[in-house]
Amino acid sequence: MNEILLVRHGETSWSASHRHTSYTDLELTADGERQARALAPLLAGRRFVRVLSSPRQRATRTAHLAGLTVDATDPDLAEWNYGEYEGRTTAAIQEERPDWTIWTDGGPGGESPDEVAARLDRVLARVTPLLDRGSVALVGHGHSLRVLGARWIGLPPSAGGLLRLDTATLSVLGHEHGRPVIQRWNLPAPTPSGTAPDQAARH
Repeated sequence: MNEILLVRHGETSWSASHRHTSYTDLELTADGERQARALAPLLAGRRFVRVLSSPRQRATRTAHLAGLTVDATDPDLAEWNYGEYEGRTTAAIQEERPDWTIWTDGGPGGESPDEVAARLDRVLARVTPLLDRGSVALVGHGHSLRVLGARWIGLPPSAGGLLRLDTATLSVLGHEHGRPVIQRWNLPAPTPSGTAPDQAARH
């Protein structure tokens, strides 16, 4: 069965410090570039009928380093627009709004959960028919890909909050008995022999 592969970009300076990053177009760190290259063995040998990436350079650079040839950039794959919370951490925001969560409240001046879900539903509507011909790769960001995973299995965007997704990871969406399922989630790139994997969360 053909699959949708989700690739989250490698580390940036803001993801390493858990700062919300949407429209700020950051480069990968040196570690982020290493992470992206390490994804290549997970993707080697696969053929895709379509490879789409967020237009942000951290996503397109990850695709390139991982050995993917991007067919097109898709604005609908961009990260959640955090509005006034761009560049801030969840911890700092919750000092002012203790009950705040991106999954239910969105960002002031940015996108609501339903608005993010609507554009990721559009992505799924465009790529799902392509699965009759082969697999698809989507390269994007933590929160938006978590929403996409939730929407694939028919859950509301808030369910993305239950799907942790670290930098430079691979997730696989597919089918079982004709129903959409998550086949793999948050699969890290293989680490060099003798190197302990990085277990630190990368927002």
